[in-house]
Amino acid sequence: MRMVHPPSMMEMWTTVGSTIASFMFMWAMISRYCPYELRRYFEKYTQRLASLFYPYIQVSIHEYTGTSLKRSEAYAAVEAYLSVNSSKSAKRLRAVMGKDNKKLDLVMDEHERVTDEFNGVKVWWVSCKSMPPQRPMSYQSEPERRYYKLTFHKQYREMITETYLEHVVKKGKEVRRRNKQRKLYTNSPNRWLGHKQTMWSHVVFEHPAMFERMAMEADKKEEIIEDLLTFSKSKDFYARIGKAWKRGYLLYGPPGTGKSTMIAAMANLLNYDIYDLELTAVKDNTELRRLLIETTRKSIIVIEDIDCSLDLTGQRKKKEDKIQEDDEKGKKDGSRKDLKEESSSSGSKVTLSGLLNFIDGLWSACSGERIIVFTTNYVEKLDPALTRRGRMDKHIELSYCSFEGFKVLAKNYLEIEEHPMFEKVQQLLMETKITPADVAENLMPKSATEDADKCLSNLIQALEEAKDEVREKKEPANENTQQQDKQEALKSL
Repeated sequence: MRMVHPPSMMEMWTTVGSTIASFMFMWAMISRYCPYELRRYFEKYTQRLASLFYPYIQVSIHEYTGTSLKRSEAYAAVEAYLSVNSSKSAKRLRAVMGKDNKKLDLVMDEHERVTDEFNGVKVWWVSCKSMPPQRPMSYQSEPERRYYKLTFHKQYREMITETYLEHVVKKGKEVRRRNKQRKLYTNSPNRWLGHKQTMWSHVVFEHPAMFERMAMEADKKEEIIEDLLTFSKSKDFYARIGKAWKRGYLLYGPPGTGKSTMIAAMANLLNYDIYDLELTAVKDNTELRRLLIETTRKSIIVIEDIDCSLDLTGQRKKKEDKIQEDDEKGKKDGSRKDLKEESSSSGSKVTLSGLLNFIDGLWSACSGERIIVFTTNYVEKLDPALTRRGRMDKHIELSYCSFEGFKVLAKNYLEIEEHPMFEKVQQLLMETKITPADVAENLMPKSATEDADKCLSNLIQALEEAKDEVREKKEPANENTQQQDKQEALKSL
């Protein structure tokens, strides 16, 4: 009788390898040639069949749900919750800089699995990422989809869905509040790779500006602070009167009067993020609306130097009239062409109507608790539709440095509240105009040997030079006026 020897270990591994290779080949062929709809149909019913024997339930929490343009609050809360609870059990972690750049926070890496326990029940969390299948005839690649998957035994379904998930969201929100860092955002062109990719880039906001250190009159500062604090506590009031919870501020004045510093002080007072919107980088009104949707609550949306951003300053009618006049005269290759090239060179098709809808249209009510700030050096150039009350609710003029503002700067830079030279400075400030930025530059010590006397002397010298410069400009103007008066008198004779 012939003896049958059992297969050797090498033969067994060869057979297993051959089987796996055959399976992978068949799967590759199916994935490549089987229609996507048929594969989805097959997977759906396979999962249904497996669920009859599988005792666990899975819950997916996606970063973006359905056609929503906003990041899911539930996803952000779960991410924050797991950042605290996963660092002890996860084997693969991502390190991110924590609050105030003092330590590293550890969060779950992609495709990592961790275990959590709640009231004696174990659950499992997995960080997942998937790429949508490439569709034929598609010219735009869809972004990756990130989500968390929660797995638990079906006998604990009621406790997990009603109690545990509520616990996760509550704790996650507490972690987010505790670890929140103020951020400065800017809109980035060419980052829009699909309707679920962020259009904003950010850095940590670390500007130290405070109202107490701003060169302004004390009563004016107090008025602005009171207005901001009242707004931040008025959620119920805005709901009662039927208005979106937002407020507009128009900051105007000469360059160097502290408009940007004011914005930083507002953010620090309220603990709000700042979204610095560069209008020239916005393609059209639709993209502007998407940018608005992606902003969060407790934020300040800023458009600086709006009179220079786009053709939104009330001069549109003049340009149209000029083009029409050139058409009538037949100047086809003249200024009309230049105007058209100038209007198309920016690449932005944002209109005044689109910006007005951005400020107080239906979409402006998204999220709530937002402040919109415009700054300009020339308020008279702005279209009245932009500056009317209801859009820009509070107009704040930031003008030249007063003596009270100078005393604030002297305390900030020189740590003095009184000095014999203050009287001379006060007199010169009444006779000439100088911006707080220029005053601050003269008060700043340029070396370790410069003391308060030297810095104040520098300021007095700068004020006297500014005064002389103004006088020199006035003298020719006065001479011209006198000559014109003489000529008119001679004509009358």
